[in-house]
Amino acid sequence: MPVGRPLFAACPQGSRLALASAFGLALVLSGSLASAAPPKHVSYSRDIRPILSNTCYKCHGPDEKQRKAGLRLDTKEGACAKLESGEVAVVPGSSAKSAIIQRLIAHDPDVRMPPADSGKTVTPEQIDLIKRWIDQGAEFHGHWAFLQPQHAPAPAVQHPELARNPIDRFILARLDEEGLTPSPEADKPSLIRRVSLDLTGLPPTLAEVDRFVADKSPEAYDKLVNRLIDSPQYGEQMTRYWLDAARYGDSHGMHLDNERSIWPYRDWLIRAFNSNKPFDRFAVEQLAGDLLPNATMDQRVATGFSRCNVTTGEGGAIDEEFYCRYAIDRVATTGTVFLGLTLGCCVCHDHKFDPVTQREFYQLFGYFGSLSERAMDGNALLPPPTLSLGPPKDEQKVAKLKADIAALEATVKQKLATFDDPKTVAAVDAPQRAWEREAAKEGRGLSRPIRRLLAIAPAKRQARQKRALREYYVRYIYSGSRTVFDPLNAQLAADRKELIAAEATAPSTLVMQDMPKPRDIYVLIRGAYDRKGAKVLPDVPAAIGPRLPKDAPPNRLSLANWIVDPRNPLTARVTVNRFWQQYFGTGLVKTAEDFGAQGEWPSHPELLDWLATEFVQSGWDAKHIQRLIVTSATYRQSSHVSEELAQRDPENRLLARGPRFRLDAEGVRDMALAVSGLLVDTIGGKSVKPYQPPGLWEAISYTSSNTAHFVKGKGDALYRRTMYTFWKRTSPPPALTTFDAPSREECTVRRGRTNTPLQALVLMNDDQYVEAARHLAARMVHEGGATPTERIVFAFRLATSRRPTADEIAVFTRLFDEQKAAYANNAEAAERLIHVGDSPADTTVDARELAAWSIVANVILNLDETITKG
Repeated sequence: MPVGRPLFAACPQGSRLALASAFGLALVLSGSLASAAPPKHVSYSRDIRPILSNTCYKCHGPDEKQRKAGLRLDTKEGACAKLESGEVAVVPGSSAKSAIIQRLIAHDPDVRMPPADSGKTVTPEQIDLIKRWIDQGAEFHGHWAFLQPQHAPAPAVQHPELARNPIDRFILARLDEEGLTPSPEADKPSLIRRVSLDLTGLPPTLAEVDRFVADKSPEAYDKLVNRLIDSPQYGEQMTRYWLDAARYGDSHGMHLDNERSIWPYRDWLIRAFNSNKPFDRFAVEQLAGDLLPNATMDQRVATGFSRCNVTTGEGGAIDEEFYCRYAIDRVATTGTVFLGLTLGCCVCHDHKFDPVTQREFYQLFGYFGSLSERAMDGNALLPPPTLSLGPPKDEQKVAKLKADIAALEATVKQKLATFDDPKTVAAVDAPQRAWEREAAKEGRGLSRPIRRLLAIAPAKRQARQKRALREYYVRYIYSGSRTVFDPLNAQLAADRKELIAAEATAPSTLVMQDMPKPRDIYVLIRGAYDRKGAKVLPDVPAAIGPRLPKDAPPNRLSLANWIVDPRNPLTARVTVNRFWQQYFGTGLVKTAEDFGAQGEWPSHPELLDWLATEFVQSGWDAKHIQRLIVTSATYRQSSHVSEELAQRDPENRLLARGPRFRLDAEGVRDMALAVSGLLVDTIGGKSVKPYQPPGLWEAISYTSSNTAHFVKGKGDALYRRTMYTFWKRTSPPPALTTFDAPSREECTVRRGRTNTPLQALVLMNDDQYVEAARHLAARMVHEGGATPTERIVFAFRLATSRRPTADEIAVFTRLFDEQKAAYANNAEAAERLIHVGDSPADTTVDARELAAWSIVANVILNLDETITKG
């Protein structure tokens, strides 16, 4: 099935209804699974609240100013109260006496609810649910997400032997209810590829695959997981997700959209995840690290989380307006990331669906309203408050070192061209063993490219190959040239080392710091910065979590401590739900950004609560939760799906099979770099600028902006992991947005996933992918074996971790033969292809053969299976 195909949309209406589960038919509206057979007991939270929230709360919900007829349906007191008309909307135990039913079934359009002009409807099945709920006593209780999660024991299941940890029991119990059985475990190549991509963002090497397949011990998989979760790449992978949530960018995002320095915050995230910083500390340091006693430099860097918002320096803008906009963004982001609530709905009025008032929004606003920043930050690189992380970079020193290195390289080139000794010519044609003996005598090793050249018989070496061998021999091996080249080589090595150190000199970064005297905070009427209502003091919403201690200071540290208080019902749930989303593509709550009344009911509410409480009881140990998820039998299932199961559960919400979905944008590019051998695995540092089409920045930028013109990076900068790509918010990296990366102008905790022809065109034609294909082709020739079949198998395994079938080999063999024949008569086209990208072409292979293999490699990198985790 094509990647990203909307399975649910492909189902006819009747099939959708057949998907029904004990969650009740009402949940079809909110995107959850439903059941054609109504549940015996109707649950208010599961079955009724979603209907009322979707169709009634706008006029009869929490927002008092918008409430009609004095009727409130989101509380028992409101729903059961006698109205001025004498009617009672909900009479527990009697749907016949309940006015809500009479209004729902009325024939008169002026009486029937919801009104025709509301655009809302209630189906007959939903009306029946409401009737039965009322007749069963009209049970009311708080919204599930605002109730304290319970660490319930894992349920009994029909086949306990299938469970590897408690997660599986919750999944199996639901499958038992549905009459389904889990899928068998995925084969070992699929399993190592899946878990490697999930925990590190990179595919396994062939050696890693072979080692795992050969390990027959019962602990083989656990050892693999431990190795991956303890690798430095784990922190990079976890950070990649967090950057969306933190709306991280390398530019201001408005007006000039100049560059700004906040990448040390990104590097702090990597260190925090790799060190397994307890999540409560992780959260507190980001929200209020500067307010901790004796705050460390690292804790202050962490507060970059709240400085990632878009800012401006536009002339004529009003300071007070932008102070408000920045604080509103910080409240909304904090609400989404840690609480899973749409707090931004309260800027202008009380929340229409959740128990958060406009006043409470501005009380939260108070925690972020006194930052010692300038509203108009000049679009500067370092608008204060900032933190210096070390001595400033010496730009003059860097420039001088680069010039010295260029001069030395020119001297080496000139001396190689003029060095005259007949013995060096003979040495080039000598057997490899002679080179190795002389290299060993000099205490030197031979580089991989040179070994490849030496493997070619002297009579078959091309002129350029002979020249490369001679220059290497003269420069590094031949005893007669040591006095000439050793000093040059040593000086170059020293200068390059010094340059790396100079360029790595720590810069400064944006941090949080409050004013000595806080600003007065007011409710803003309709959210207008210049229409001030009642004055408020910082506080937290009354209906969510514990109250603040009476002696809690009115600052961000109090807010942060409230957020991670174990009694707060949201934070742990929201966090483990996003962890689950990383691995299965969809959270246990699909609406990861909204746990409120308009959000989706959890597919497995007891499991969500178990994970949330386990998270807290473990000491907020993120690695513990990741390990539980990826070692579960649920995660380890085969992702193969039968037609019947695809119809029953198109979105895999029941989890009767393993996860299968297209990699995120960063994963697609990192896959190509890793498989081709181009990937530079340096961790951290300033953002880099790999390939992108010309003219994009110019088209949307002010000419005076320092990001008006895109200047492509050089060398290693082109091949770093994608998470280090420079992120200009007004023009995000196009190859990434094509694969659904967000603009990072605002907080995003759930990306979309599309499947478009443009994505295939990027993989086929973008410089980065064509260059990766030709490097993969070179690997096929040098490392893949002597025959076309061996080389095809090698490349296919690199990309997918499995061996291709005979039919697949035949297709690629035919493709290679066709391309080889075509390039045989077009050497110029072959040369153009093998020189795409900045990296040097492999001159040790005939250009026409390399071009043919490059086309094969390009197709392999474009395979659905290559860019899909399954």
